[in-house]
Amino acid sequence: MTGGLLMRAGRSSLLAVLLAVCLNGATVVNDKAAGALLLGTHPLSLQWVTFDKTKGSVTVTDSGGVYRVKGEQKGKGTDSLLIEGEVVSVNAKDFTFKGRIVTRVSYIAGGKACVREGTFLFRISGARQFWRMREQANPCEEVADYVDIFFVKTK
Repeated sequence: MTGGLLMRAGRSSLLAVLLAVCLNGATVVNDKAAGALLLGTHPLSLQWVTFDKTKGSVTVTDSGGVYRVKGEQKGKGTDSLLIEGEVVSVNAKDFTFKGRIVTRVSYIAGGKACVREGTFLFRISGARQFWRMREQANPCEEVADYVDIFFVKTK
């Protein structure tokens, strides 16, 4: 998974990941404006959890140079999205996240929790006002998960 991510992201992201490893885990911020935009509390969404305008919430904090991510979205019953981990690097149009993403939707994978752990790329496409996770294939069933973190800050 990581090799494919790096091939898609390109050389600048590979360099950012290598720099982050060399800096003992500190988040590499290649674009200060993008880094500032990412910090804070934002709406979080997985399209299966709520189809209306109701979103969850994700908070990105700077903890000694490491951007930490923690958030959740809750829907009906046990439907939910959880995200927790760290940002490896931030570029003008994307950021690399390393951690855990758990989705649970009543009619997908028998309603069981689907856990992803690893490195994921969140990218801005076109004029969209959010970062979308590029690794959309749900590993537990043949569906596409759109995990979105919106620019607008709620706090």
